[in-house]
Amino acid sequence: MSLALDAAAQDLLFREAQTANTFTDEPVTDEQVQAIYDLVKFGPTAFNQSPLRITLVRSQEARERLVNHAMGANGPKTLGAPLTAILSVDLDFHEKLPQLFPHAPGIKDTFFSEAARREVAGTQNATLQAGYFIVGIRAAGLAAGPMTGFDFTGVDKEFFGDGKQKSFLIINIGKPGAEAFFPRSPRLTFDEAVATV
Repeated sequence: MSLALDAAAQDLLFREAQTANTFTDEPVTDEQVQAIYDLVKFGPTAFNQSPLRITLVRSQEARERLVNHAMGANGPKTLGAPLTAILSVDLDFHEKLPQLFPHAPGIKDTFFSEAARREVAGTQNATLQAGYFIVGIRAAGLAAGPMTGFDFTGVDKEFFGDGKQKSFLIINIGKPGAEAFFPRSPRLTFDEAVATV
């Protein structure tokens, strides 16, 4: 069975997608990021809660503040990227549910009045949105370098001192530079990854 996407789109979004470790100095514009967001915002989340928040790190000062919380090689990678995004979950995402899920306005209080429940649901759905965002970066003809090797508690204190957002992923974004990609690692086969019950 063939897919609806043509082979070139499949390659762009998935088969040729790899984590970029180096980038050229070609800038990533606000217009490019807005085009990515305006595409991927339509990816579904539970109750349309849309809890992902994206903080763009452009200035040298902000980049240096961020790399103070990086582990190992993630600091130099981040300093060398034209744009870095901090992905976080909005822990008060439920406040926007009357706008985002208007046909059930009471869901804000019925399902999400407890902070612990909001954090679990928000983290699950923001992580889902992060996947959409990475595919959107690929769709824009850019490379993504997603990383979890950061002290996220430190990142949160540095950038979100009010405690309303909780970071979980850092993504460098740009055109891939010299030797940007490691050799591709193996993937699980269908039979190894998929079970039918």
